[in-house]
Amino acid sequence: MVYWYEMAKLTRDDVLKLATLAKLDLTVEEIELYAAEISKILEYVEQLQSVDVSGLLPTTQVTGLTDVMRTDTVESYGYQPSELLKNVPEKEDNQIKVRRVL
Repeated sequence: MVYWYEMAKLTRDDVLKLATLAKLDLTVEEIELYAAEISKILEYVEQLQSVDVSGLLPTTQVTGLTDVMRTDTVESYGYQPSELLKNVPEKEDNQIKVRRVL
C-alpha cells in the first residue's frame, strides 16, 4: 500500500505535545533539536512510503528456520526430588515453600 501525502515539519507545539505524552521535561534547546530531528525521521519515512512494493511478498521471518520447536523430553540427572528437597529450609507437598511475593 502506498500513501501519497506530504508530512509537515513538526512545530514546537507538536514536540511539546509529544513530550507531555511521554512525560518528558524538555529545555528550549531540546525542543528545537527534537523538532528538527523528528522532522528528518518523518521525511525519511515519507521516502520509504513512496517505494513501490506491490510485487514483493511480505517477509515473515529471515532465518530460514521452518520449525524452532523441539519435542519435550524428560531427562534424568540422577537425583530424586526428595533428595534435592532435603536441603531446603521449608517445604510443603514436595515443593519448596517461599514467602508470598506480590
